[in-house]
Amino acid sequence: MELRMYRPLWGAGGDYAAIAAGARAAGFDGLEGGLPGDARVAGAFAAALAAERLEWIAEICTGGSSSAWWIPRRRASVADHLRDLGDGFHRIRASGLEPRFVNCMGGLDAWPLAASVEFFGRAMELAAGEGFTISFETHRARSLFSPWATLAIVEALPALRLTCDFSHWCVVAERLIDEETEVFAAVCPRAVHIQCRVGYAQGPQVPHPAAPEYAEALAAHQRWWAQIWDARRARGETVTTMTPEFGPDGYLHCAPFTGEPAADLWEIQRWMADTERAHFAEWLAL
Repeated sequence: MELRMYRPLWGAGGDYAAIAAGARAAGFDGLEGGLPGDARVAGAFAAALAAERLEWIAEICTGGSSSAWWIPRRRASVADHLRDLGDGFHRIRASGLEPRFVNCMGGLDAWPLAASVEFFGRAMELAAGEGFTISFETHRARSLFSPWATLAIVEALPALRLTCDFSHWCVVAERLIDEETEVFAAVCPRAVHIQCRVGYAQGPQVPHPAAPEYAEALAAHQRWWAQIWDARRARGETVTTMTPEFGPDGYLHCAPFTGEPAADLWEIQRWMADTERAHFAEWLAL
C-alpha cells in the first residue's frame, strides 16, 4: 500500500504558485483545501496544481455564513446544508478540476440524530448523482463532533465514508480515547482519509508534535491511524492518504500580548509529514 501526503491550504496564504512549489519540494503529492471563490484566483490555483503535477483533495463546508463559511449556522436546515453542498459541486465542476475526492465538513452538532442521518444519506445521493466521491470529516461543531455521535450515525448509514481527524474528539472527550474500541472498530473500516493533526485533552492542536511533553498524545494518534491502515490493507486498498492539517486561527499556540507563534506552521506540517512517512514505512514492514 502507498501513502500519499497532502499539504493543507489552511494557513498557507494566497500565493498558490509558491504553495505548490513548496509542497512539491517537501515531497507532498497534492494539496487539500477549498476552491478559491474568485474565478481568476481559482484559475491561478489550477495552474499551480498543473505546474507542479499535484493532486487536489477538495473541501466543501456546508451551513456557514459568507463571513464564517466554516462555522455552521445554528438555524441552518438540512436543506440549507444540502444546497451548499450542491453549489460546491457545481463550482468544482465549473473549474474543470478533478479532485481525488471531496472532503465535506457538514451537518451540525446540535441536530437530533434523525436530522444528521437525513443529511448524510441525501448528501451521499447528491454526490453520487454529481459523480463525486465524498468523505465526511469528524469535526467539532458538526454532526460527527464526537466518537459516540459518529458511531450512531455510521450504524444508521453503513455506506458513510469518513475523513478522520481524531484531534477534535480528544477535546470533546477531554481525554485520549484508546478505550473507545467499539468506535474505532466501526469508524476505521469507513475511513477514506486521515488528517494527521495531533490533539490533546485541552485542545485540537498541540503546540508542536515533536515536543516530548506531547509524546503520549502523538503515540495515541499514531495507534489510531495505524488501525485505519490495518483496515485499508485488509480491504485490499492500494493507496492511503494523509494531510498534516496543523493550522492557525487559534489552533496554533501563540504568546500572550505579542501574539508570537510558538512554532513555525509550515515547519510543523513538514515535520508531521516526514514523521508519518517514517511511521507508515515501519507499519508496512510489520
